[in-house]
This record gives sequence, C-alpha cells and structure tokens, in this order.
Amino acid sequence: MFGFEYYAPTRVIFGRETEGQTGELLKACGAGKVLLHYGGGSAVRSGLLGRIKESLGKAGIQYAELGGVVPNPHLSKVREGIALGLREGVDFVLAVGGGSVIDSAKAIAYGLGEPDKDVWELFTGKRTAQKALPVASVLTIAAAGSETSNSCVITNEETGEKRAYDDDISRPRFAVMNPELTMSLPDYQTQAGCTDIMMHTMERYFTQGGNMELTDEIAEGLLRTVIKYAQILHEDPENYEARAEIMWAGSLAHNGLTGCGNDGGDFVSHMLEHEIGGMFDVTHGAGLAAVWPSWARYVYRNCLGRFVRYAVKVMGVEPGADGEETALKGIEAMEDFYRRIGMPVNMTELGIAPTEEQILQMAKSCAAAVGGCKGSAKLLCEQDFAAIYRMAR
Repeated sequence: MFGFEYYAPTRVIFGRETEGQTGELLKACGAGKVLLHYGGGSAVRSGLLGRIKESLGKAGIQYAELGGVVPNPHLSKVREGIALGLREGVDFVLAVGGGSVIDSAKAIAYGLGEPDKDVWELFTGKRTAQKALPVASVLTIAAAGSETSNSCVITNEETGEKRAYDDDISRPRFAVMNPELTMSLPDYQTQAGCTDIMMHTMERYFTQGGNMELTDEIAEGLLRTVIKYAQILHEDPENYEARAEIMWAGSLAHNGLTGCGNDGGDFVSHMLEHEIGGMFDVTHGAGLAAVWPSWARYVYRNCLGRFVRYAVKVMGVEPGADGEETALKGIEAMEDFYRRIGMPVNMTELGIAPTEEQILQMAKSCAAAVGGCKGSAKLLCEQDFAAIYRMAR
C-alpha cells in the first residue's frame, strides 16, 4: 500500500425533512448573505426552493438567487453567478440540486474568492486557487459525489471543452441529504447517477499495486450495494431505503475513502467521457457506461489481478479456466448489469456516432487535458484514447 492523507471535512445531515435545517446550518457557519444556486424548475415546482427560502428567513439569512444550471454546467452561468455575487455582496454559496449545480456553485465560489482573476484559468491548469467563498449543498440527485468532494467539472460551451478542477478549499461545509428529494427523478437519471457513483469507486479500484485490503473491501461492498439497489430503484423508484443507500454511496464513493492506500486512481474513463460530454452534451453517467467496457477490454491484461478480483468479488462470476477468462466474464457481467438498468454499453446505444475526425479531435483534446498520458491500470496516450473511442462506437 501507499501512504495517504484522508481529508473529509464536510458535515453531513442525512434523513427525512433535513432541508428544513438549512437556515440554521448556514447561520452556524457565519453566513450573512447567500447566493442560492439551483438548476431547472423542479426545485421550484416541488416546493423545495420555497422550503429552503423559508428556512433562510427564519434564520435571518439574506439571499440572492440564480437558477438555470444545466447538465454539464456551463462556464457562462458561472460567470453570471460571479457577477451577481459581486453585485449582491454575498459571502456564501448554497447549491440546491445535484452535481451540476454543486460544481457550478464551487466554480462561482472560486470566482468570488478571487474576482480579479479569470476562473477558467483554474480549469485549464494555468493557476491554482488561493481563495474561495464557502459552499454548502442541499442534494437532490445522488450521482456526482460533489457534495463531499474537492472536485468540480465545468464545460466551456464556446470551445466545447469540459474540464475538471480539484481543490480542497472548495469542499462543502455541509451537505443536507434527504433521500426523499430524489424520488421524482426519471429512471434514466437515477441509473446514470448510479453508474457515476460506481465509476468513482472503480476509477480508484483498477490501479497498479499499492492496494490496501481494507480499502478494497469497502470499495467492493459499496459497489455491490449500488448494483443491488440500482436494480431495486429501476422497478420501485419510491423505495426510500434504496434511495438512502444510493445517496450515501454517492458521497462515500467520491470523498476519497475508496482510494486510501492506492496510487491515486486511474480516471481515464472519466477523462474520455469528458470529451464525449463536451462535444455531444450527453448525460455524464450514461457516457461513462458507454466508454467503460471498451476501456476495460483495452487495459485488462495490464491489470489482470484487479479485474479478476472485481469479477469474482463484485460481479459474482464463477472463475474461468484462467485469469483472462475470468476477467472477461466480469466485464461481460458489467455490461449485462448496465443493460438491465437501461444504460448504454457503447456510443451507438448512447445515441451518438462520432466520425473519425471527431474521434481524433476528442483524443487530441483528452491528451491535452491530461498533460499527454494518463492511467494507472495502464498508462494511455493520445493514440490509445483514439483506439478506445473506436472500440466504443
């Protein structure tokens, strides 16, 4: 195993009707005026936004509000939020929504922390953040894990670039998590979220050496739990216990816990999907499902022991004649699971058909985003990215 530093400062308030505590939680954090950030009309139609505002009022917290966040959140909305926050003099950013809203809120917080600098420079690697306003969230979608992570991903819609920035200073101060708030989600969005949750753990699982037995057991238990309850939610979307299991798994999958003791993770599948999302604006979790099987078949021989263990301990397959057969059976079992919950296993099923020119463009952009090459299961470069995209068509 490798040495590690584990940092998980976010306070979690989990359970039914917990959104009613939001105002007092903000007050305890010293908030005076909050930027209330959210997505589309569901937060309004469901009455959630009204309940949040009522809670803020009772706690004496002022607010300005900005809705309109879309999946694969846009840089233009981030810039709009920065401008609004500066005009209104906010000192805290509250996200009401899922990962897209939380990521947008984090980016706004960076911009408000250093208003004399271009926030996009963080996402292109030109600088690192020195300040950010505090952030918190009321979670409505279990998927990205952004409510407890140090990550955010923003799409520059003018250039088609989808880029991530990770920094502990943006970890949310608290996350309000009521599983009931996820019950109105369409099944496709729920299952895409389950896929994203699993991938956050799988990216840390398929690594070379340095693995820690306890971390592996936690990761495998989390993955089995998501597989079980994703299928339950596919048939019974209002099952509270299943919603709760998935919501908690989403936070644990991306707060660093399932990576303790390894080399930091692979994350090539995520980087490949970022290019697909930036070019075609697909649902993130579905894009991950579409690219993962091709990535797995491209790298499994270089990380055979991990794929064998995954096949047996997570997917429950019977060992084959040798490690290679077992690993391939595990990949096939994963594809079967994706299809059972309505997720694609290639780009055709995702509904896109990139041309060779687009594949080369995505591969080149992916290589630029990762600084040339990336990967732990297998180190991959531009030509490898292109090959995986071709396999995934």
